Amino acid sequence: MNTAVPCYYHLDVEVSPERVGQVRRILAAHLRLWDLETLVEPVCRGAELLLRAIDEHATDKNTSIEMWWNGQHLITAIGENDCDLRPDQDLRDCLERIAAMSDGWGCCATDTGSKVIWFSQRARAGERVPLVPTAPAPDLREVLQVPREARVAALAGPTSTSDGILEDAR
Repeated sequence: MNTAVPCYYHLDVEVSPERVGQVRRILAAHLRLWDLETLVEPVCRGAELLLRAIDEHATDKNTSIEMWWNGQHLITAIGENDCDLRPDQDLRDCLERIAAMSDGWGCCATDTGSKVIWFSQRARAGERVPLVPTAPAPDLREVLQVPREARVAALAGPTSTSDGILEDAR
């Protein structure tokens, strides 16, 4: 059985038409490395849509791409540095398509005025893999052996009387 190990990947790229295909191949390779073959197409398609929209509308083409896998969800985030880019206007068509094909998505502004657009894909029910289990701490009963029942007299051994004669302690 496969077990999921949390994974993270980060890529900084200057977007251009040639780089979009290259980034798609890089992301696909990482997803295959993480045994997420079924997520390759939707994740790469979403990232490609965002990168092409940024290439078309943004003046600053420098972006950061991050992927997080936690065993059940893959979150892909693309951060762009163009303060003038308006996701609600410039990227509306792109975001509508991403919303339709992902399990969740969002956009948030950073302190510097840039924006991060993210979307998530969930592993389907038949494709889920359990997280690596942690070993439980041993229970007190597992650590301590319960002594066998023994008669106290047998453990005491023979005793001596005041006159020095040994007697059985039964």
